[in-house]
Amino acid sequence: MDEDLIYKSIGKRIKYIREKKNLTQEKLAEKSGLSLDYIGKIEVSINKPGLKSLIKIANALDIHIKELFNF
Repeated sequence: MDEDLIYKSIGKRIKYIREKKNLTQEKLAEKSGLSLDYIGKIEVSINKPGLKSLIKIANALDIHIKELFNF
């Protein structure tokens, strides 16, 4: 699988889970300790998050990190 496609899929997955949990990007940013701009850019695959950021996002979403790769 192409690297860009993986990041695009992760971004879409984060957005899907966030919306399913009725969280705004602002609330996810607050809970994860990441900036709103960074969260937004991850969701549209402009930013490519590292492992530490993905762990913070998974924790903020109250999911296991492997769920971010379930696509």
